[in-house]
Amino acid sequence: MHTTSLRTLFFAALLCAGGTVTAQKPASVSKSGIPYTLKIDKDISDSALVDLVQRQTLRYFWDFAHPVSGMARERSNRSFDYGQEVVTTGGTGFGVMAIVAGVNRGWIERDTAARFLLKMVKWLLKADAYHGVFPHWYNGATGKTIPFSRKDDGADLVESSFLLQGLLCVRQYFNKDLPVERELRGRINGLWNDVEWDWFTRGGQEVLYWHWSPNNGWAMNFPLRGFNECLITYVLAASAERYPVSRKVYDRGWAQSNFFRNGKQFYNYILPLGFDYGGPLFFSHYSFLGLSPKGLKDQYADYWTQNQHHTLINYAYCVDNPRAFKNYGENCWGLTASDDPGGYDAHQPTNDNGTITPTAALSAFPYTPQQSMKALRYFYGTLGDKIWTEYGFTDAFNETKNWYAKSHLAIDQGPIVVMIENYRTGLLWNLFMSCPEVQNGLKKLGFTSTYLP
Repeated sequence: MHTTSLRTLFFAALLCAGGTVTAQKPASVSKSGIPYTLKIDKDISDSALVDLVQRQTLRYFWDFAHPVSGMARERSNRSFDYGQEVVTTGGTGFGVMAIVAGVNRGWIERDTAARFLLKMVKWLLKADAYHGVFPHWYNGATGKTIPFSRKDDGADLVESSFLLQGLLCVRQYFNKDLPVERELRGRINGLWNDVEWDWFTRGGQEVLYWHWSPNNGWAMNFPLRGFNECLITYVLAASAERYPVSRKVYDRGWAQSNFFRNGKQFYNYILPLGFDYGGPLFFSHYSFLGLSPKGLKDQYADYWTQNQHHTLINYAYCVDNPRAFKNYGENCWGLTASDDPGGYDAHQPTNDNGTITPTAALSAFPYTPQQSMKALRYFYGTLGDKIWTEYGFTDAFNETKNWYAKSHLAIDQGPIVVMIENYRTGLLWNLFMSCPEVQNGLKKLGFTSTYLP
């Protein structure tokens, strides 16, 4: 089963059941005074434009954060009758990394950010958790689980991995000998060390499982096999000090599936791992916001080559445009999971309906800087009056159907800020890869990296 189907099928099922996505102006929760502008400046320089996009997108995780928990809201529009209380675990992980980038660039005061993040971590310590693992969604006011689907009402190991990837970056960044920063580091260590990774081998099997629920047990029955967005889960599970998993779980679980190895050529690029044409581009983003693919290799792949070729295949497909969608080309490309005219789907070359998602090309800046810059210029300069808002670009658009999303999704906004920062300075890569536990975990799994001592 394709891992993207969990997200995609869930939203599709809700739409079929009568759920709606109703666009609204997001509530204003002002903390920062991070400036924003809706005026399009077509003469802006490349560096100033990249600054603007990072800074304005960051506002989603700062000004629009949930006022009680500080967690990232799932989306900016009211959807599926869940209202504004739904906050997202994985999207928050991406958001805290974006906040670190904002502090480093001087857009948020360091002490203000440390206090904000400490409040969030203290909230998480009291919120629902299952063997130390967080659910996919919380009620941002109460800390109670909001089910992601009927049986998915407990632990979500993958979303928790995205959150912990971010929190470890926070821990490494806020390293001063100050009371707030010391407490922040200590409480993050508490959350990190409480995760029972080995529990999710479901009784000692040599694979990790995505979900567990006190109400439904292992009923979701979803083993994590590659290649997809879940590599970070295995890296963290191997890196844990209290409840780790063995290398056998990685080699015999993650690396054993009929869609792990590829080795075929698409548009003149060899794809080492994964589905034909690479799948949606978030496969090369989510695990690699902190886990640096630069020089990262194991017995299965060179992960820089994997991610860059995946991106170039996606780009070349859009330039080729075999289905003749409007305005696809070198300035307008990028297929990944997002909202679309029919609801939500995992867009990719083998599942393309004309929907372009800005996060796909913009989060690919480290891999394809020239192509990503052209896309950014098009999104901002040509489509800006349709998709540019106080929180950066809206989620997606489909020019063939004259459709432009009004929504923003946390899991799409966060990688834009983080991966542009990694392209510019390597900040989040340097922080995550400096974690001694991560270094030990990577060595344990047989990885080599330029970051490893």
